Amino acid sequence: MNQVDALLQGDRLALARTLSQIENGTSESRSMLDVLFQHAGKAHIIGVTGPTGSGKSTLVNQLALAFRQPNGTNPPSRVAILAVDPTSPFTGGAVLGDRVRMRDLSGDPGIFIRSVATRGTLGGLSMAAAEMVTAMDAAGFDVILVETVGVGQTEMEITRLAHTVLLVENPGMGDDIQAIKAGILEIANVICINKADRPGVEQTERALREVLDMNSVNPSTGGSFHHFMEDENQDAPPPTGSPAGWQVPILQTIATTGEGISQLVQSLREHYTYLQNSGQWKSNESKRLRRNLESLIREVLFQTWLSRMNPQEYDQALDRLFTRSVSPFHLAEELIASDFASKTPSIHLK
Repeated sequence: MNQVDALLQGDRLALARTLSQIENGTSESRSMLDVLFQHAGKAHIIGVTGPTGSGKSTLVNQLALAFRQPNGTNPPSRVAILAVDPTSPFTGGAVLGDRVRMRDLSGDPGIFIRSVATRGTLGGLSMAAAEMVTAMDAAGFDVILVETVGVGQTEMEITRLAHTVLLVENPGMGDDIQAIKAGILEIANVICINKADRPGVEQTERALREVLDMNSVNPSTGGSFHHFMEDENQDAPPPTGSPAGWQVPILQTIATTGEGISQLVQSLREHYTYLQNSGQWKSNESKRLRRNLESLIREVLFQTWLSRMNPQEYDQALDRLFTRSVSPFHLAEELIASDFASKTPSIHLK
């Protein structure tokens, strides 16, 4: 049995090896992903994001344990965790790694944990993260929890990957509404106020609810990355919303004790059901795959062009840019046109 077949049978070692090859960008990983992609698309991908210090790691561990409990007549979910950790400046690898998490979850064969380094990417999602999620999906995991490094006004890549975005906040930010208004709440499908045993939890919940109520004038369709993608495409019509659309719940948890975790899991499952019943799952998945394809096309075209570019000529072109003797747009048109002159007589950047 080869490695791909073993992975599809649920072999953990085969999955671990495949994830390493994907992270390292090996040629073997490309051919394996061609096969694995056909077996993916079934898992519920949950992105967990929030500011540093909000307790995301502890919360993710508790969520994994809770998803492993039977859900009515349904058996326990198989859970994979992709923890996006900061990159070591010395090794380029993940700083925290799997070891910290393994202490609580290592005894359960239905839970798989993997860390991936950010490698300096915006929002804490490396380029390999989506492909690693595909491999986990193909391996038969029902729920994939993707924990990001942090969140910010421009750090919203998780919306490209996850079906459900869980935003984790802490008490004490009730008077600090500016960050919320910046648009962070717009990516959230479920909001969790963790460390709810601390002062200020009620004020924080009230502040969050006020902003959500203001946003309800232009309600979300319930699909987090729908909004993000439409926002990138200025020609696309705005989401229309619906009175029967998804209402973002705000829950309180204490991850260190497990308090509120079962209610949080219930809300995450309800959002999954909403996406399925409303048709948003199919619509969002189609948009996500299209965006991934377009990103790959851009990357392949750039790498193809770069491989044909004379390094000396490229350095000279960069010198012209550095001395500001030419604008980036004009130089880009010039470089592309010179390379593809025989096929593309005129290229203009929009």
